[in-house]
Amino acid sequence: FQAEDGIRDYKVTGVQTCALPISATTVTSVGLVEDGEVIAAEVVREANAAQHVLVAVHQVAPDLGAVDRVVVGRGPGSFTGLRIGLAAAIGLAAPGGMELFGASTAAALRYEDAVAVIDARRGEVFAEGPELSLRALTPVALAQALAPGTRLVGDGAVVHRGAFADFDVPPDDSPLHVPQPLALAAAADGPEIGRAHV
Repeated sequence: FQAEDGIRDYKVTGVQTCALPISATTVTSVGLVEDGEVIAAEVVREANAAQHVLVAVHQVAPDLGAVDRVVVGRGPGSFTGLRIGLAAAIGLAAPGGMELFGASTAAALRYEDAVAVIDARRGEVFAEGPELSLRALTPVALAQALAPGTRLVGDGAVVHRGAFADFDVPPDDSPLHVPQPLALAAAADGPEIGRAHV
């Protein structure tokens, strides 16, 4: 898969995955991924984006019976958004006994040398990137920790754009600010959260 930005190349094979990087950001996406390709995806750009995730899931995967696993963004992000995301993922996975995986939402935003910046509210951001482990800090502290010109992506970069005048922040409507389902699915190579059953 080669993304529109031309810099991503992820491989996920053997399973049909419903990827839900739904829980952490003000802009979110839902995607159906199979054999390293996005079959369908839906971006949600509404207030309280996580609350609209089930409608988006139905649009990209009307037949959940064909889905083998569900991958959900496990944060960082807002407490309420994380609860909604995890509850939605469990609710989708449980009836069919699907595999349930979690993956870092920051990983779904990462591009080559870019730093993922997620709005943590209350004047802080969560940031992770090359040579920067995941942490919460103020936008000013982040700007002081990075070299000018560093690319910043994610809703935190948009919300706090004023603190990042010396940095490469794409336009607000850029797809670089949207967590990517394929990247989230690829980041879910770790241990399974569990197989949900009701």
